[in-house]
Amino acid sequence: MLKIGLTGSIGMGKSTAAKLFADAGIPVNDSDAVVHDLYAGEAAPLVNAAFPGTMKDGAVDRHELGRQLALHPDGFKRLEAIVHPLVRKREREFLKRQRAGGADMVLLDIPLLFETGAEARVDIVVVVSTDPQIQRQRVLARPDMSEEKFNMILSRQTPDAEKRRRADYLIDTSHSVAVTRERVLEIVADLKTRIAKGDFRNA
Repeated sequence: MLKIGLTGSIGMGKSTAAKLFADAGIPVNDSDAVVHDLYAGEAAPLVNAAFPGTMKDGAVDRHELGRQLALHPDGFKRLEAIVHPLVRKREREFLKRQRAGGADMVLLDIPLLFETGAEARVDIVVVVSTDPQIQRQRVLARPDMSEEKFNMILSRQTPDAEKRRRADYLIDTSHSVAVTRERVLEIVADLKTRIAKGDFRNA
């Protein structure tokens, strides 16, 4: 079973690309969605123990957690030590289900793929990118986003140029969703051809 790793910096259109892969029939494991689910359940008391006052009504208050991390950025490592093992566990369960179901390829949507060394767990890396000005406009249009928060997030992410350099496939989302869909379908078709030719014998 071929494992595709999808990544891209904030505001690059990764979520849109992941949905288009799902529309094309590729099973998708969304790390962000998994984190949201964990924050509403098993991770909440663990996060609250490390960051007191971040749990409300049994779930992580992401706004309060973000506020504490902005004040004390060294807390990111503590948070990652709690969350990443739980995300990895969910990922392994997803892969086991898809393998049992006979999927020929799956997509792992991993925002911090290069930053966490996750490229070692996938067979192909797809990077989503766009013009920096478009990225900035998209991100700053989000609620609760500021220049300061945007810059802090960017500082923790591998530069876009480096991601592009390390990609097996690149998706440019500067254009319409229709153009992005065409590119996704092109990548899926190419990978299916390569699987049929036996390019990924160890996948």
